[in-house]
Amino acid sequence: MISDRSSRLPPFYVMEILEKAHELEALGSHIVHLEVGEPDFDTPEAVKEAARAALDEGMTSYTHSLGIPPLREAISRHYGERYGVEVDPDNIVVTSGTSPALALVFSVLLNPGEEVILSDPCYACYPNILEFVGGVPRYVNTREEDGFKYRHSDIEATLCEAVKGVIVNSPSNPTGIVLSGEETADLVDAVSGRAFIISDEIYHGLVYEGRERSLLEFTDRCFVLNGFSKLYAMTGWRLGYVISPPKFTRALQKAQQNLYICANSFVQQAGIAALQETGAETARMVGIYDERRRYMLERVRRMGFGVAVDPTGAFYIFANATGFTGDTYAFCLEVLSEALVAITPGIDFGPGGEGDIRFSYANSIENIAEGMDRLEAYLGRKGGK
Repeated sequence: MISDRSSRLPPFYVMEILEKAHELEALGSHIVHLEVGEPDFDTPEAVKEAARAALDEGMTSYTHSLGIPPLREAISRHYGERYGVEVDPDNIVVTSGTSPALALVFSVLLNPGEEVILSDPCYACYPNILEFVGGVPRYVNTREEDGFKYRHSDIEATLCEAVKGVIVNSPSNPTGIVLSGEETADLVDAVSGRAFIISDEIYHGLVYEGRERSLLEFTDRCFVLNGFSKLYAMTGWRLGYVISPPKFTRALQKAQQNLYICANSFVQQAGIAALQETGAETARMVGIYDERRRYMLERVRRMGFGVAVDPTGAFYIFANATGFTGDTYAFCLEVLSEALVAITPGIDFGPGGEGDIRFSYANSIENIAEGMDRLEAYLGRKGGK
């Protein structure tokens, strides 16, 4: 018999859309992909060169379970230079991406049945990973007019003895919204020592107006998750890390030893190059993303989708589609089959996401324009809901 936890695991709808798109492509269709959160840029050459050099030098063995010291030191310097915070390299755990990092954090923070506060909507895999390790999601509804940010009063009202953590994701997936310093400080005050904040900072660096803030600027009662997939176009390299409160580091290390052993050795070498040698290239990528963001936002609004608050980070626009559908998954399947455009249903991100569509601008401006043209023509044929 399949385990109960596996049976309860819902599909990841964006992957369902992607796989159906691949099936259509295998039959000869040309699909415009506006669904996946994956950079369309190639990994910077300096990163690839570092990996090749590491392989040539025979760096193919297990490493220290926390990660190689030079990478942890580079991460520490990065947080010091970018955010002005002091991070002890001995409290950094290098992981094979941020999803394993999240599983490790949940495993050391929670006993079975204990809870973590999540926004609704939120990144689709948060509750699934949480429940898979025995934790319980406690949702806080967010509002479109707020850009789907937490209101600190709602956090205060939801905290209870069973709640051990609060997840924060800024810049956000699926909304692209970035918390200001004041909003981050308000959130920390709302939690005020009653729980640990788990800050997913994987989209840091991908900000187009203002700047992102690390939770470490405001509190040390937090776990910071970050990695290399998004800013450095390294999704397939599977490299991330946790910056941990000191008292949890040994527990994280033991969990890492048993579950994952260590991150890939030569990939860790490449991570050093990403942090130290790619500034000009990542800045160029960010400028191109911003051009795409502005173009897509104008086109989406012109078609009749609602965006109450401009997204200023990541590479997503989360748009109200209630003028077109009451079932976003069915709508996205129809758009895929009829318009040959792949987009993500808001229901993927929780009940509060139903009625919205996530558009990704991690694609060329030419492909985005083609996708917008196709979608606009489809909506013209279809008419309103």
